[in-house]
Amino acid sequence: MIQVIDLNFLKASNAIAAFLIETSVGPILVETGPYSTFPELKKHLADKGYQVSDIKHVFLSHIHLDHAGAAWAFAEAGAFIHVHPKGIRHLADPSKLMDSATRIYGDMMDSLWGVMKAIPNNQLVETMDRQSVTLGDTKLTAWHTPGHAVHHIAWQVNDTILLAGDVAGVKIKNGMVVPPCPPPDINIEDWQNSLNVLRDLPLKQIYLTHYGLIENCAEHLDDLERILLDWANWIKPLWEAGRSPKEVVPEFQERVKQQLLDFGVSEADLPVYEAANPSWMSVTGLMRYWRKKAEREAEQG
Repeated sequence: MIQVIDLNFLKASNAIAAFLIETSVGPILVETGPYSTFPELKKHLADKGYQVSDIKHVFLSHIHLDHAGAAWAFAEAGAFIHVHPKGIRHLADPSKLMDSATRIYGDMMDSLWGVMKAIPNNQLVETMDRQSVTLGDTKLTAWHTPGHAVHHIAWQVNDTILLAGDVAGVKIKNGMVVPPCPPPDINIEDWQNSLNVLRDLPLKQIYLTHYGLIENCAEHLDDLERILLDWANWIKPLWEAGRSPKEVVPEFQERVKQQLLDFGVSEADLPVYEAANPSWMSVTGLMRYWRKKAEREAEQG
Protein backbone atom coordinates (compact mmCIF):
# COMPACT_ATOMS: atom_id res chain seq x y z
CA MET A 1 0.00 0.00 0.00
CA ILE A 2 2.70 2.51 0.98
CA GLN A 3 5.17 3.31 -1.78
CA VAL A 4 8.42 4.85 -0.56
CA ILE A 5 9.86 7.49 -2.90
CA ASP A 6 13.56 8.19 -2.42
CA LEU A 7 14.08 11.89 -3.12
CA ASN A 8 17.88 11.52 -3.43
CA PHE A 9 18.48 14.56 -1.26
CA LEU A 10 22.01 15.92 -1.89
CA LYS A 11 22.42 12.94 -4.23
CA ALA A 12 22.26 10.63 -1.21
CA SER A 13 19.99 7.59 -1.20
CA ASN A 14 17.89 6.83 1.89
CA ALA A 15 18.06 10.36 3.33
CA ILE A 16 14.57 11.80 2.69
CA ALA A 17 11.42 10.00 1.57
CA ALA A 18 7.97 10.94 0.37
CA PHE A 19 5.16 8.39 0.46
CA LEU A 20 2.66 7.64 -2.29
CA ILE A 21 -0.63 5.91 -1.45
CA GLU A 22 -2.84 4.81 -4.31
CA THR A 23 -6.35 4.97 -2.86
CA SER A 24 -9.54 3.85 -4.58
CA VAL A 25 -10.29 7.51 -5.37
CA GLY A 26 -6.82 8.43 -6.63
CA PRO A 27 -3.26 8.94 -5.42
CA ILE A 28 -2.36 10.90 -2.29
CA LEU A 29 1.01 11.96 -0.94
CA VAL A 30 2.40 12.04 2.58
CA GLU A 31 5.40 14.42 2.84
CA THR A 32 6.80 16.30 -0.14
CA GLY A 33 10.43 16.78 0.74
CA PRO A 34 12.12 20.10 -0.02
CA TYR A 35 11.50 21.93 -3.27
CA SER A 36 15.11 21.22 -4.24
CA THR A 37 14.09 17.56 -4.76
CA PHE A 38 10.81 18.35 -6.51
CA PRO A 39 12.13 17.28 -9.96
CA GLU A 40 13.01 13.88 -8.48
CA LEU A 41 9.55 13.56 -6.97
CA LYS A 42 7.87 14.51 -10.26
CA LYS A 43 9.97 11.87 -12.04
CA HIS A 44 8.87 9.15 -9.61
CA LEU A 45 5.24 10.17 -9.97
CA ALA A 46 5.57 10.07 -13.76
CA ASP A 47 7.07 6.58 -13.53
CA LYS A 48 3.84 5.57 -11.74
CA GLY A 49 1.76 7.21 -14.46
CA TYR A 50 0.83 10.35 -12.50
CA GLN A 51 1.22 14.07 -12.96
CA VAL A 52 1.55 16.51 -10.07
CA SER A 53 -2.03 17.65 -10.70
CA ASP A 54 -3.27 14.09 -10.02
CA ILE A 55 -2.36 14.53 -6.35
CA LYS A 56 -5.44 16.10 -4.77
CA HIS A 57 -4.41 15.66 -1.12
CA VAL A 58 -1.03 16.08 0.57
CA PHE A 59 -0.54 15.17 4.24
CA LEU A 60 2.39 16.76 6.09
CA SER A 61 3.97 15.51 9.29
CA HIS A 62 5.23 19.04 10.02
CA ILE A 63 6.39 22.18 8.26
CA HIS A 64 10.18 21.81 8.36
CA LEU A 65 11.62 22.32 4.87
CA ASP A 66 12.85 18.74 4.46
CA HIS A 67 9.27 17.53 4.92
CA ALA A 68 7.05 20.30 3.55
CA GLY A 69 9.19 22.50 1.31
CA ALA A 70 7.50 21.42 -1.93
CA ALA A 71 3.93 21.46 -0.61
CA TRP A 72 3.22 24.78 -2.31
CA ALA A 73 3.93 23.25 -5.74
CA PHE A 74 1.20 20.65 -5.20
CA ALA A 75 -1.16 23.35 -3.93
CA GLU A 76 -0.39 25.38 -7.04
CA ALA A 77 -1.55 22.34 -9.05
CA GLY A 78 -4.78 22.16 -7.04
CA ALA A 79 -4.04 19.96 -4.02
CA PHE A 80 -5.33 20.42 -0.48
CA ILE A 81 -2.56 20.42 2.14
CA HIS A 82 -3.40 18.75 5.47
CA VAL A 83 -1.33 20.17 8.32
CA HIS A 84 -1.23 20.79 12.08
CA PRO A 85 -3.12 23.94 13.18
CA LYS A 86 0.15 25.49 14.41
CA GLY A 87 1.68 25.08 10.96
CA ILE A 88 -1.10 26.78 8.98
CA ARG A 89 0.16 30.36 9.24
CA HIS A 90 3.70 29.42 8.23
CA LEU A 91 2.50 27.77 5.04
CA ALA A 92 0.13 30.64 4.27
CA ASP A 93 3.04 33.03 4.74
CA PRO A 94 6.40 31.22 4.74
CA SER A 95 8.50 34.39 5.04
CA LYS A 96 9.36 33.87 8.72
CA LEU A 97 10.18 30.20 8.13
CA MET A 98 12.43 31.04 5.18
CA ASP A 99 14.10 33.99 6.92
CA SER A 100 14.95 31.75 9.86
CA ALA A 101 16.36 29.06 7.57
CA THR A 102 18.34 31.63 5.60
CA ARG A 103 20.03 32.86 8.77
CA ILE A 104 21.15 29.28 9.42
CA TYR A 105 22.03 28.08 5.90
CA GLY A 106 22.91 31.30 4.06
CA ASP A 107 24.16 30.68 0.54
CA MET A 108 23.28 26.99 0.79
CA MET A 109 19.52 27.65 0.85
CA ASP A 110 18.95 27.04 -2.85
CA SER A 111 20.98 23.85 -3.08
CA LEU A 112 19.55 22.42 0.15
CA TRP A 113 15.93 23.51 0.11
CA GLY A 114 14.98 25.66 -2.88
CA VAL A 115 12.15 28.18 -2.79
CA MET A 116 8.97 28.05 -0.73
CA LYS A 117 5.88 29.98 -1.81
CA ALA A 118 2.68 30.85 0.02
CA ILE A 119 -0.25 28.44 -0.07
CA PRO A 120 -3.77 29.94 -0.25
CA ASN A 121 -5.67 29.56 3.02
CA ASN A 122 -8.56 27.83 1.30
CA GLN A 123 -6.21 24.97 0.36
CA LEU A 124 -4.78 24.51 3.85
CA VAL A 125 -6.70 21.93 5.88
CA GLU A 126 -6.33 22.33 9.64
CA THR A 127 -6.14 18.84 11.13
CA MET A 128 -6.94 18.33 14.78
CA ASP A 129 -5.59 15.65 17.10
CA ARG A 130 -7.18 12.22 16.40
CA GLN A 131 -9.14 13.62 13.47
CA SER A 132 -9.62 11.15 10.61
CA VAL A 133 -9.78 11.78 6.88
CA THR A 134 -11.27 9.02 4.71
CA LEU A 135 -10.46 8.93 0.99
CA GLY A 136 -12.07 5.94 -0.67
CA ASP A 137 -10.64 2.78 0.91
CA THR A 138 -8.00 4.65 2.92
CA LYS A 139 -8.39 6.31 6.32
CA LEU A 140 -5.72 8.57 7.75
CA THR A 141 -5.85 9.56 11.41
CA ALA A 142 -3.81 12.46 12.75
CA TRP A 143 -1.94 12.05 16.02
CA HIS A 144 -0.51 15.29 17.36
CA THR A 145 2.94 14.24 18.51
CA PRO A 146 5.07 17.16 19.75
CA GLY A 147 8.61 16.77 21.01
CA HIS A 148 10.53 17.23 17.79
CA ALA A 149 8.22 20.07 16.71
CA VAL A 150 5.12 21.62 18.28
CA HIS A 151 3.37 21.31 14.91
CA HIS A 152 4.05 17.60 14.42
CA ILE A 153 1.54 14.99 13.23
CA ALA A 154 2.10 11.25 12.88
CA TRP A 155 -0.36 9.83 10.34
CA GLN A 156 -1.95 6.45 11.10
CA VAL A 157 -3.09 4.69 7.93
CA ASN A 158 -5.86 2.08 8.23
CA ASP A 159 -5.01 1.26 11.86
CA THR A 160 -1.73 -0.71 11.68
CA ILE A 161 0.54 1.56 9.62
CA LEU A 162 2.13 4.81 10.79
CA LEU A 163 3.81 7.47 8.67
CA ALA A 164 5.79 8.95 11.52
CA GLY A 165 7.57 12.03 10.22
CA ASP A 166 10.37 12.71 12.72
CA VAL A 167 8.77 11.70 16.03
CA ALA A 168 9.95 8.10 15.52
CA GLY A 169 13.50 9.17 14.70
CA VAL A 170 16.04 8.68 11.93
CA LYS A 171 17.32 5.24 10.97
CA ILE A 172 19.31 4.63 7.80
CA LYS A 173 19.12 1.05 6.47
CA ASN A 174 19.75 -1.29 9.42
CA GLY A 175 21.62 1.32 11.43
CA MET A 176 21.02 2.87 14.82
CA VAL A 177 17.91 4.98 15.38
CA VAL A 178 18.74 8.57 16.39
CA PRO A 179 16.54 11.51 17.44
CA PRO A 180 16.55 14.65 15.24
CA CYS A 181 16.79 17.52 17.74
CA PRO A 182 16.89 20.85 15.86
CA PRO A 183 15.83 24.11 17.50
CA PRO A 184 13.51 25.67 18.47
CA ASP A 185 10.87 23.16 19.65
CA ILE A 186 12.73 20.21 21.21
CA ASN A 187 11.00 19.09 24.40
CA ILE A 188 12.06 15.78 25.91
CA GLU A 189 8.97 15.29 28.09
CA ASP A 190 6.62 16.02 25.21
CA TRP A 191 8.57 13.61 23.00
CA GLN A 192 8.34 10.84 25.60
CA ASN A 193 4.59 11.44 25.89
CA SER A 194 4.29 11.23 22.10
CA LEU A 195 6.19 7.93 22.07
CA ASN A 196 3.70 6.61 24.62
CA VAL A 197 0.87 7.65 22.30
CA LEU A 198 2.48 5.63 19.52
CA ARG A 199 3.04 2.65 21.83
CA ASP A 200 -0.70 2.50 22.47
CA LEU A 201 -1.51 2.14 18.76
CA PRO A 202 -1.86 -1.35 17.17
CA LEU A 203 1.07 -0.74 14.84
CA LYS A 204 2.67 -3.37 12.64
CA GLN A 205 4.66 -0.99 10.45
CA ILE A 206 6.24 2.44 10.93
CA TYR A 207 7.54 4.41 7.97
CA LEU A 208 10.23 7.00 8.67
CA THR A 209 10.76 10.02 6.43
CA HIS A 210 14.45 9.43 7.25
CA TYR A 211 14.24 6.56 6.17
CA GLY A 212 11.90 3.74 5.24
CA LEU A 213 10.12 0.80 6.84
CA ILE A 214 10.33 -0.35 10.47
CA GLU A 215 8.54 -3.54 11.54
CA ASN A 216 9.88 -4.13 15.06
CA CYS A 217 7.82 -1.16 16.23
CA ALA A 218 7.99 -1.53 20.02
CA GLU A 219 11.72 -2.20 20.09
CA HIS A 220 12.36 0.70 17.72
CA LEU A 221 10.47 3.19 19.91
CA ASP A 222 12.27 1.96 23.03
CA ASP A 223 15.65 2.32 21.31
CA LEU A 224 14.79 5.84 20.20
CA GLU A 225 13.78 6.93 23.69
CA ARG A 226 17.00 5.51 25.12
CA ILE A 227 19.18 7.43 22.66
CA LEU A 228 17.12 10.61 23.06
CA LEU A 229 17.76 10.56 26.82
CA ASP A 230 21.41 9.60 26.28
CA TRP A 231 22.01 12.61 24.03
CA ALA A 232 20.05 15.03 26.22
CA ASN A 233 21.81 13.94 29.41
CA TRP A 234 25.24 14.10 27.74
CA ILE A 235 24.55 17.70 26.64
CA LYS A 236 23.16 18.88 30.00
CA PRO A 237 26.40 19.22 32.05
CA LEU A 238 28.12 20.92 29.11
CA TRP A 239 25.32 23.47 28.96
CA GLU A 240 25.48 23.91 32.75
CA ALA A 241 29.22 24.55 32.45
CA GLY A 242 28.55 27.43 30.06
CA ARG A 243 29.94 25.75 26.97
CA SER A 244 28.77 27.19 23.66
CA PRO A 245 27.20 25.06 20.92
CA LYS A 246 30.13 25.90 18.65
CA GLU A 247 32.54 24.44 21.20
CA VAL A 248 30.48 21.31 21.82
CA VAL A 249 29.62 20.38 18.23
CA PRO A 250 32.95 18.68 17.35
CA GLU A 251 32.85 16.57 20.53
CA PHE A 252 29.23 15.63 19.92
CA GLN A 253 29.88 14.76 16.27
CA GLU A 254 32.73 12.48 17.29
CA ARG A 255 30.62 10.85 20.00
CA VAL A 256 27.70 10.21 17.64
CA LYS A 257 30.04 8.93 14.95
CA GLN A 258 31.48 6.42 17.39
CA GLN A 259 28.00 5.35 18.54
CA LEU A 260 26.99 4.72 14.94
CA LEU A 261 30.18 2.80 14.13
CA ASP A 262 29.88 0.71 17.30
CA PHE A 263 26.33 -0.18 16.24
CA GLY A 264 27.64 -1.39 12.89
CA VAL A 265 26.85 1.57 10.63
CA SER A 266 29.26 1.66 7.68
CA GLU A 267 31.58 4.58 7.02
CA ALA A 268 29.73 5.08 3.75
CA ASP A 269 26.42 5.66 5.55
CA LEU A 270 27.77 8.21 8.05
CA PRO A 271 27.28 11.12 5.59
CA VAL A 272 23.70 9.98 4.97
CA TYR A 273 22.98 10.16 8.70
CA GLU A 274 24.53 13.63 8.75
CA ALA A 275 22.46 14.77 5.75
CA ALA A 276 19.25 13.48 7.32
CA ASN A 277 20.06 14.68 10.85
CA PRO A 278 22.90 17.24 11.14
CA SER A 279 24.71 16.78 14.46
CA TRP A 280 25.26 20.49 15.02
CA MET A 281 21.52 21.12 14.97
CA SER A 282 20.96 18.59 17.75
CA VAL A 283 23.55 20.34 19.93
CA THR A 284 21.84 23.69 19.42
CA GLY A 285 18.37 22.22 19.95
CA LEU A 286 19.24 20.30 23.11
CA MET A 287 21.14 23.20 24.67
CA ARG A 288 18.13 25.40 24.03
CA TYR A 289 15.89 22.76 25.60
CA TRP A 290 17.91 22.75 28.84
CA ARG A 291 17.98 26.56 28.94
CA LYS A 292 14.21 26.85 28.46
CA LYS A 293 13.59 24.11 31.04
CA ALA A 294 15.73 25.96 33.59
CA GLU A 295 13.87 29.20 32.86
CA ARG A 296 10.49 27.50 33.36
CA GLU A 297 11.59 25.97 36.65
CA ALA A 298 12.90 29.33 37.85
CA GLU A 299 9.59 31.01 37.03
CA GLN A 300 7.74 28.34 39.01
CA GLY A 301 9.93 29.01 42.03
